Amino acid sequence: MIEWVPLGTGPKPVPRPVATPLVWAGAFGGASALVALLNTVVGTDHPGLALIALSLLAAVLGVYARFAAAPGTAVLCWLFLNGFAVPPAGTLSWAGPRDTFWLTCLLVAALVGTAVSRLAHARAAHHRLTPVTRTPSTEPEEGPHAF
Repeated sequence: MIEWVPLGTGPKPVPRPVATPLVWAGAFGGASALVALLNTVVGTDHPGLALIALSLLAAVLGVYARFAAAPGTAVLCWLFLNGFAVPPAGTLSWAGPRDTFWLTCLLVAALVGTAVSRLAHARAAHHRLTPVTRTPSTEPEEGPHAF
């Protein structure tokens, strides 16, 4: 005999983050594709646009990652930003304040993405596990005008 059981019963676990090497592979592939696309569309004269795009990529990857993956994600995005989005393409360089700012932006973006994801998952888990209690202010009104 088959017993039908609803799938939505019971508490749901908090989703586990993606493995760090997989996040780094996503950063490598995503940053290379994004820089190639930006170089084709707008050229290499707009590193600010590339920084914004790679920061968004780092934040999106951070949503699925652990906090430990953030430094590697930032460095991989910075390598493509410095090596291919700034002339001369294909040459890594270090321009102290500029590259420190870029690395900081990319690291903060990855950390913010991870923090927002962890907080959202924790909040959702809290709401799933906390019993709903009715207070007098949430009780439905009774009487002829209640809908």
